Amino acid sequence: MATKAPFDLRQHLEVETPEHVVLDLEIAGVGSRLLAAVIDSAIVTTIMVAGGLLAAVLAGLGLIPRHGGAWLAAVAVGLAFALGNGYFILFEGLRGGQTPGKRTVGIRVVRDTGHPVTLGAAALRNLLRVADFLPPPYLLGLGLIAFHPRAKRLGDLVAGTVVVRDRPSPLAASLAGQGTVAPQPGRSPDGVPLDENRFRLLASYANRAADLPADARDRIAASLATRFADQHAPPGLTPAEFLLELYAREIARRRGRLGGRQGVGDRLAARQGDRWDAFHALAERAASAGLDSFAPEELPDFASRYRELAADLARARTYHADGAVIARLERLVAAGHNVLYRDEQHSWSRVWTAVTRECPAAVVQARWLVLLAWALFTAPALGGYALMRERPGLASQILPEVMLRRAEAGRERSASGRTYGSVAPTGRPVIASFIITNNIRVAIACFAGGVFFGVGSLVLLAFNGLAIGTFAGHFANQGLLGYLMEFVIGHGVLELFAIWVAGAAGFLLGKSLLVPGDRSRADAVVASGHIAIRMMGAVVVLLVIAGTIEGFLSVSGRGLAARVTASGASIAFLAAYLARGAMWQRRLELAQHGAHPDGERFNLS
Repeated sequence: MATKAPFDLRQHLEVETPEHVVLDLEIAGVGSRLLAAVIDSAIVTTIMVAGGLLAAVLAGLGLIPRHGGAWLAAVAVGLAFALGNGYFILFEGLRGGQTPGKRTVGIRVVRDTGHPVTLGAAALRNLLRVADFLPPPYLLGLGLIAFHPRAKRLGDLVAGTVVVRDRPSPLAASLAGQGTVAPQPGRSPDGVPLDENRFRLLASYANRAADLPADARDRIAASLATRFADQHAPPGLTPAEFLLELYAREIARRRGRLGGRQGVGDRLAARQGDRWDAFHALAERAASAGLDSFAPEELPDFASRYRELAADLARARTYHADGAVIARLERLVAAGHNVLYRDEQHSWSRVWTAVTRECPAAVVQARWLVLLAWALFTAPALGGYALMRERPGLASQILPEVMLRRAEAGRERSASGRTYGSVAPTGRPVIASFIITNNIRVAIACFAGGVFFGVGSLVLLAFNGLAIGTFAGHFANQGLLGYLMEFVIGHGVLELFAIWVAGAAGFLLGKSLLVPGDRSRADAVVASGHIAIRMMGAVVVLLVIAGTIEGFLSVSGRGLAARVTASGASIAFLAAYLARGAMWQRRLELAQHGAHPDGERFNLS
C-alpha cells in the first residue's frame, strides 16, 4: 500500500529549460532570506568598522599626510555608500544571484524564467529596498515575502526575479564528514530487504539529512530507527549514522542483481548516484569560480553531463521515482542551468557601452515623462516662490531654521564680497563626497516612490520643488536672489535634470501599473523596470559630475565667470550625452526593424 504524500506548504516555481525539461524550484521563505540578510549585514558592518579602525590607526601613527586626510575621508564616505548599496548589487549581478549570506544559507536570486539574474535586474531589485523598507523596519517587504504566492517583495516584482533554494540534497555516499558511514568494502549487504514504503521513507531522510540542523537530524533519526529494528546495525553507530549506512547498503543491494525487481526510477537512482555526485561537485565549482575556472576540455564535458542529468530527470518523472530523488535531480539541473545560461558579458567595454549609450538612450526614450517630471517640479517651485514674495512673514513659520540663518548671514557675506558657500580647499573633497552620496540617495528615493503607482515620485518631486521655490522667494525678499543663484548656477543644471529623470523613472513604473496596455501588470512593470534602471544609471553619472562641481567650485571663492563657464560646460555635456543616447536609440530601432546595414547586435535588456 502506497504511503500518502505529506501535505507540502512550501512554495514552488515551475520553469521550462531550453532542453524542454520542467524544473520545480522551491521558493525561499522569510526565514532563510532573513538569515541571509543578517549574515550579509554583519559582513558589511564588519568591513565598515574595520575600515574605520584602520584609518584611525594610520592617522594616529602619523602615516596619513596632513593634506591626504581629507581625500581619505572623502574616499571613505564614498566607499561606505557604495558598499551599503553596491554589495548586494554586485554580488547578485556578478556572482550568479548569490551574496555570501545567500550562499551560506543555500538560496539564490534567479529571473522568473529560471535564467540567472542580470546585473541590471540585481540593481533594480536592490534600489527598491527603499520602498520595501516602509514602514520601518522593512514591514512591507517582509509582509509581501510572507504572503505573495512566489514570496516576492516589491524589488522582485519590478525586476522580475524570485529567490529560490539552491542547495542540492546529496545522497548518503556524498555525506562523508557529516557522520555518514558507507557500507564496508567487501561485505555483502545483509539484513532483510526493505519494502518500497520503508525504502522511500529511508531515502527521504537520507536525501534531506544534510539540510537539517544537527539536533533536528538526531531527533528524527532516533524516531525513525525503531522502524528498521529488523535490520543489522553495526555496533557503535548513532541512529543517524545507522540510517545513512542502511540506506547505502540498500542502494548497493539495488545496484546488484536484485535491482531488477525494483522500479525503474529507483534503479536509475542507484545506478547514476555517483555520476550525480560528480556533477554536483562540478556545479559547485562553477558557481563559486565561474566557467572560466574550467579547462577547455572540461567545458564540453560539463555541458554533456548537464544534458544527461536533464534526461535523467525526465526519466525519473516518467517512471515515478521517489520524490526525494526527483527533488535532488531538479536542484542539480537548476544549478547546471544557472551556470550554463549565465550572462558572462561583464567586461569594461560592456560597462562603457551601457553608461555612454544605453543609459542616455533610456532617458531619450522616456523624454515625455521627463518633461512631466519637470512640470510637476517647476509648478510647485513657482508657487512657493510667489507665495513667499507675497507673504514674507510666512518664512519664520514654514522655512527650516538653517535657511533662515543662512539668509541672515547672506547679507553680511554679500556686502563683504563673499559667496554663499565657502569651504577651505582641504575640506572640499569631503564636501563633494557628502553631496554626491546625499543627492544619489534622494534620487533613489524619488525613483523608488514610483512603485506606489507613481504617487511617491510625485510627492517627492513636488516637495523638493516647493522647498526650492520658497527658499528662493525668501532670499529674494532679502535682496539676495542673485547671491543665491551665483552659488547654484555652476552645478544646478545637471543636479536638477538628474532629479527630474529619477522622478520620470518612477513615473514609468507607476504608469505600467496604472496603464499596462496589452500586457499584464506584472509583465508591464518588469518591461518598464528594464528602461528605468538605465535611466537611473544616467542619474548617477549626472549627479557625480554635479556633486564634483558643487564640492570643488561652488563652495570655492571663484567668481561668477568661472561658475557660468561651468554651467555652460554642463549644458554642452548634457546635450552631447543625450544626443549620443538618441543616436543609439535610433540605431536600435533600425536594427529591430531589420534596416541596419551592418547587422550589428544591440541589446538593452
